[in-house]
Amino acid sequence: MGKDCGNHGGDHLRNGCRRLLAVTLSLAFTVAVIALIVYLVLRPTHPHFSLQDGSLRQLELSNSSGLLSTSLQVTVASRNPNDRVGVYYDRLHVYASYKYQQITVAASLPPVYQGHGDVDVWSPVLDGPNVPLAPYLASTISQDCLAGQLMLHVKIDGRVRWKVGSWISGHYHLFVTCQAFLTGGGGGGGNGASGASGFKFHKTNGCRVEV
Repeated sequence: MGKDCGNHGGDHLRNGCRRLLAVTLSLAFTVAVIALIVYLVLRPTHPHFSLQDGSLRQLELSNSSGLLSTSLQVTVASRNPNDRVGVYYDRLHVYASYKYQQITVAASLPPVYQGHGDVDVWSPVLDGPNVPLAPYLASTISQDCLAGQLMLHVKIDGRVRWKVGSWISGHYHLFVTCQAFLTGGGGGGGNGASGASGFKFHKTNGCRVEV
């Protein structure tokens, strides 16, 4: 009497699945090891950003309508600290915010490639005409102007790619936050907001970078 071969097909299928799983795990392990080696060799670090200057051209608050008009020129610098990794800045949008509310339109910075150790500097003008503020923010910013101390945040939202030799990565999201502490005479009036005129920024601040 011949042996029953009805289960041989199922055995072949199971063996094939085991081999496929083994090959997949082996490839994943190899890729992970290569990525670890590349990281240990290159030690990639995100770009370093700093806010070097800020000039408040306009800060006009309409108490009747609660609309804020702002014009601020800033100087932002970026340095690539990596020795073997280049950075493509494909898209950079910069804007100013006050207590987590955006108060200017996002300005676009030109795309640029940043080589090893290179430094790039941008000086955009950030304008925000007639931006509606919540009543408590309108009151707070008026008090800050009267006190002669105004804290704004300059934020950069963008997309970057890394370059190692001839290899170029996919896109990564870049988010930068810089503190702009402005001081003025206080109570000096100007542009419709008490103490708004004469605000100056002198101290270079490092920025928080997330990639």
